[in-house]
Amino acid sequence: MSSSHPAQFGQPEIEQRVSRIWNDVLGLPDGPAEGTFFELRGQSISAVRIAARIEDELGISIDIGDLFEDPDLETFVRVVAALADSAPDAARRSA
Repeated sequence: MSSSHPAQFGQPEIEQRVSRIWNDVLGLPDGPAEGTFFELRGQSISAVRIAARIEDELGISIDIGDLFEDPDLETFVRVVAALADSAPDAARRSA
């Protein structure tokens, strides 16, 4: 597991990393991917892999249910970024 903390990443880096993970796991070429998770042949194992890599690489825990809502990449990046923004507050509350 990564020692990364979501607060150490800026919005552009989160967008870039999530896009790279999305494309890599779904077997897409680099660049913008048109289509939603399921249109791009995402499956449950893909959702688990994406979630695990985001947690490992960015320190952001996501609910794979967010992927089952069939987002496109732009929508999914917004979800991950929002989780990153709220992560420091959640850590302080649980301390």
